[in-house]
Amino acid sequence: MFAGLSPEARQRVIAAAVPRTYRKGQVLFHQDDPGDSLVVLRRGAVAVYLIAPTNERALLSVVRPPDVLGEVSLLDGSPRSASAEAIEDCAALALSRAAFLDLVHSHPVILDAVMRALGGLIRRLTEQNADHVFLDLPGRVAKALVRLAGDSQAAMVTIELNQSQLAEMAGGSRQSVNQAIGSFSARGWLRTEGRRIIVTDLPALRRRAGMTA
Repeated sequence: MFAGLSPEARQRVIAAAVPRTYRKGQVLFHQDDPGDSLVVLRRGAVAVYLIAPTNERALLSVVRPPDVLGEVSLLDGSPRSASAEAIEDCAALALSRAAFLDLVHSHPVILDAVMRALGGLIRRLTEQNADHVFLDLPGRVAKALVRLAGDSQAAMVTIELNQSQLAEMAGGSRQSVNQAIGSFSARGWLRTEGRRIIVTDLPALRRRAGMTA
């Protein structure tokens, strides 16, 4: 979010933020908590998810550095729209809404950075909605794996996400997702090692997801 800022403006952000650490499995915030801060992730990974009244979970995304969480609440001051849980040990910076607004008044360019981040969030959510209409479950599983692999150019990519979490992200039952993973494994696109998934053919998963290889 802040990559385009001048060094002076970035230093102001860092000076106004509070360092935070989170252990694996620790909840950063719950859905409907007060939305009073922006979390800038420096190390680790965080799962962002929704909880239905039936206690079912829907995993929206996995956030990694240098991405941020809580940008929507930062602007409107509304309660958190989702929950966030550390799936690895994390280090972060927490920027309060009051400190953020002070920074915006002195450096309006910071608001441009937030608006770009919000635009990216809206595009991602729109794409996820379209995936549930136009992609079958194996296609959604493939696309979730591609997203989790990020921009990696490595021959093999390790994804630290178990199949239950992957089912939450793809919007299917664990059994159905397991079948899709088994099918991909039989084709040589990936393999499983305990709670990890090792992607061995990312271009093939891209093609199965209807993405550019």
